[in-house]
Amino acid sequence: MNLRNVDLNLLVVLDALLSERNVSRAGQRIGLSQSAMSAALSRLREVFRDPLLIRVGRELALTRNAEDLIVPIRDALSRIEKTLLQKPGFDPAVDARTFSISASDYASLVLLTRFVGVVANEAPNVTVHLLPRSRDAARVLQTDQADIVIEPSELFGETDFPSVPIFSDRWLCAVDANNQEVPEVQMTKDQFLRLPHLVYGIGQDRQLNLADQHLAQSGIVRRIDVTVESFLLVPFLIQGTRMISLVLERAAKRLAATTNIRTLECPFSLPDIHESMYWHPRHTTDSGHRWLRERLKLVAAELDM
Repeated sequence: MNLRNVDLNLLVVLDALLSERNVSRAGQRIGLSQSAMSAALSRLREVFRDPLLIRVGRELALTRNAEDLIVPIRDALSRIEKTLLQKPGFDPAVDARTFSISASDYASLVLLTRFVGVVANEAPNVTVHLLPRSRDAARVLQTDQADIVIEPSELFGETDFPSVPIFSDRWLCAVDANNQEVPEVQMTKDQFLRLPHLVYGIGQDRQLNLADQHLAQSGIVRRIDVTVESFLLVPFLIQGTRMISLVLERAAKRLAATTNIRTLECPFSLPDIHESMYWHPRHTTDSGHRWLRERLKLVAAELDM
């Protein structure tokens, strides 16, 4: 392929089509009419010698070649945009920027609620988009859906993405404050297993949190009455019930004033979690992104003060 024979504006069209998988929505995203988008798609099919989008029932699906183009096209456009817009430095007091952070509702409660206050006071022209946690955090970074992903390192696993540890937390048992079946300080393993459990999980396959994964892998069988995707709902759902749930201490403290629950030590040994922030190396030297990372680290460092 000779680049001199390719209209590079087509890459912007292709990026929108790969993201939206819909000609009309992609056109709305970049300000082109339906006919202009259809013509551009035809030219893209000629350039790549591939249909790129094919109809499956009432929807459009990407071909294998198109799927493979998502990351390199987004990466190339991101580099071009940053080169054209690059400034010598970032001044949070005056510069306008938009950042996206993907995190669980737990990390949002413990860390990002405080971080938003810092941004509001220090960077009045900065917009922060808080995105829900994704099961595929690496893809979120590769496709530039988020500038930062906050994720337990135990879940993210080994990676080449730059990262920084920001805070850790430990697991406790949470029960209704009036639950007479549970002692005040420490319950036995038998008491823990006798009670019905509420478990936090995410996604259609209900991926368990790290503590519940550990118990399951240890062969500990419990009676699970309820599963829920929102970690923040757990204290509210166990109120007035016999249910017990595993919660993270920092979140439990933040919610203590609004829920009628109490926490106590778990009779089984559970590993702590270690939250880290991850980003794509394309952002490492960007001055605005450095400011974002430094402020997140600063807020995290103040959590124990």
